[in-house]
Amino acid sequence: MNSKKKKLKVLMASSEMSPFAKVGGLADVVGSLPTALKTLKVDVRVIIPKYGFIDKNKYSLKKIARNIIVSPRIRVNVWETEVDQKIKVYFIESKKYFNRPTVYWGNNSERFLFFSLAVLKVLPVLKFKPDIIHCHDYHTAMIPDLLKIQKNNFYKNIKTLLTIHNLNYQGKEGPEILSTGQLSVNSLKSLSDDARDGDINFMVQGILNADIINTVSPTYAREILKPSFSCGLDKILKKRKKDLYGILNGIDVNFFNPQTDVFIKQNYSFKALDKKVKNKLYLQEKLGWKPSPNKMLIGLVSRLVWQKGVDLIKKYFARLNCQFVFLGTGYPEYENHLKDLNRKHPLKFKALIKFDIKLAQEIYAGADAFLMPSRFEPCGLGQMIAMRYGALPIVHTTGGLADTVDGEVGFRFRNFSSKNLYNTIEKAISVYKNSPKKWQKMQKIAMQKDFSWKNSAKRYLDLYYKIAK
Repeated sequence: MNSKKKKLKVLMASSEMSPFAKVGGLADVVGSLPTALKTLKVDVRVIIPKYGFIDKNKYSLKKIARNIIVSPRIRVNVWETEVDQKIKVYFIESKKYFNRPTVYWGNNSERFLFFSLAVLKVLPVLKFKPDIIHCHDYHTAMIPDLLKIQKNNFYKNIKTLLTIHNLNYQGKEGPEILSTGQLSVNSLKSLSDDARDGDINFMVQGILNADIINTVSPTYAREILKPSFSCGLDKILKKRKKDLYGILNGIDVNFFNPQTDVFIKQNYSFKALDKKVKNKLYLQEKLGWKPSPNKMLIGLVSRLVWQKGVDLIKKYFARLNCQFVFLGTGYPEYENHLKDLNRKHPLKFKALIKFDIKLAQEIYAGADAFLMPSRFEPCGLGQMIAMRYGALPIVHTTGGLADTVDGEVGFRFRNFSSKNLYNTIEKAISVYKNSPKKWQKMQKIAMQKDFSWKNSAKRYLDLYYKIAK
């Protein structure tokens, strides 16, 4: 049906995109979704800042526009490259705002409000007028506001979709921040209303002014209408309830493929599942443990932040008949918590406080089970990747974890507590030890789940047509 409709032009605006700039799952989504949309005949392009660490030679960037006036004192350059299926990616260069060797620093609200304004200012120069600007998270949530005040006919009829990846990050600043975007509290009623409490909330503005809003899983879309999950925005979200949708993220099934993964010791598939154990033995040895094929190994690969629930893992978990390996970086209190477990029980816990793509893949391939005890989880990619590698997820039933993990492929606990997590791990160990055929059946079902972007991209295309009509 969609093939008979006009070909849509979509610009994705984001602070991150894999492989160029990655901090979290946002980069993976923006790096993968455009490829799936391109197969559906969408003219999709992406625009991100040109950070100081992006290597123009490595990624074959070419400067295509110079000295574009964004504000009276600041001009930008635009660089371009192409990724899968000749998808154009634009990079906005501003030494003042983006030249550091990191994605987030300083006043991020100011930096990304400038970026949002720059996105609009460069479009006429690029001679690309999208039907829809797809805004990702609070960093680009002010684009709908900015579009509404543009006088130039070029911007007429450009629609917006805001995808909320994580409502916890909202972009709050004093009203004076608006001048960076050539706005004021009088520019829009939503801004004057927002400023009454002494600040401007970028996410609130995006929710109120985007044509349609979506989150990255159906359950999370329902959860954020409740005060306990809304991070204070339930009343705002309820105003747009009829325009709020949930679309589950996908993963890059070509990269996350145990049959072809170049990072793991032994390739395998659900048809040759017996080969998976070689990855476990290799990982145990690499971690300084005695290779033990029958000892259950549980992995965790995550940002170490409050959301992820790693504080549920207590010292008494050492009593469990399994081993834990943790990989990630984050807040010192959570890093130190895991390092303390490692120090006190080195044969049970291994804490690897770093970012390491190869080691992450080795954990997915080597682990029997995968831990995601998140307080809340808008979507979560780790559990989908883990299932692809036959590591059965142990999860808190929330958000995207509830949408992707059921009793056929993993283990779930409802009430967020250490005791419930402990009991659920104990249950998983029991199945692993006492019912190996059931465990293997669960692994095979999990490995055959379709977590590609194919279905999700079709859902996004439906939203685009809904907006564009």
